[in-house]
Amino acid sequence: MKKFVSAVAVLFIAGASFAPSVHAGEKGGLDCKMEFSLKGWSAFYKTSKGQGTVKCSNGQSLSVTVKSEGGGITFGKSDVKNGTGAFSGVTSIDDVIGSYAYANADAGAVKSSAAQVMTKGEISLSLAGTGDGWALGADFGKFTISKAEATKK
Repeated sequence: MKKFVSAVAVLFIAGASFAPSVHAGEKGGLDCKMEFSLKGWSAFYKTSKGQGTVKCSNGQSLSVTVKSEGGGITFGKSDVKNGTGAFSGVTSIDDVIGSYAYANADAGAVKSSAAQVMTKGEISLSLAGTGDGWALGADFGKFTISKAEATKK
């Protein structure tokens, strides 16, 4: 099983390295970054939820909720506390809202770190983070960013 997971991880990383990258300056776009936290579990079906903030180079800021869901041969539990994301191909802060496709391979325990690249049409999102938990398997799915609902007082 360990060889299988290692092989899947190598194939995913190799595929991600060929993903097209669009630099903000190429289309007069914005430099936008996201800080987020995410907590979830997986047992064939994978789901995680959290919140974050997107900040762009033009001074705009947006509170967001994040959700990851998918399926595959995956088992685990995770808690990402200091995740970061970088967007490319963004011309307006509203461009970051939506679902991004991903494929993933995991093999880690306790304190771990991960990096992932995903796309939504012309927009790319690269995520990185560290956290607690464990995971084993390979999965595919979507990572969705939505505007956070205003809290009622």
